[in-house]
Amino acid sequence: MGAAARRPCTLVVCRGCCCGDARKHPGYDHAWQLERLRAAAAASAGRFEVRTTDCLGPCDQANVIVVQPSGAGRRAGGRATWIGFAMDDDCTEEILTWAAAGGPGVATPPAALTLQFISPPRPARTRR
Repeated sequence: MGAAARRPCTLVVCRGCCCGDARKHPGYDHAWQLERLRAAAAASAGRFEVRTTDCLGPCDQANVIVVQPSGAGRRAGGRATWIGFAMDDDCTEEILTWAAAGGPGVATPPAALTLQFISPPRPARTRR
């Protein structure tokens, strides 16, 4: 099987225009959150990884983290799960717990975390 089959669960952390911005969301330690996510991924023995990206789109629901399924999770029917308002310590820990357990398609997400699931932005419509 190819590399996609061996791909671990991936946390895609938005750090675009609004997510991670202390001016928009003062009082949250955005740098700590990213450090915590990266440290947990490094300690996970390859069970999950973390990457950052520019703006994912739903800025009114910042901070946004997308939990992408592993290869095994995708084969089991898991799909990318979008989490909005992902700023506090409890949310960060729940995301890490779910990712370490296998993420979408492999493990059931923590019940409280499901309350923060959001719909991904729709692609831009083309005018005819």
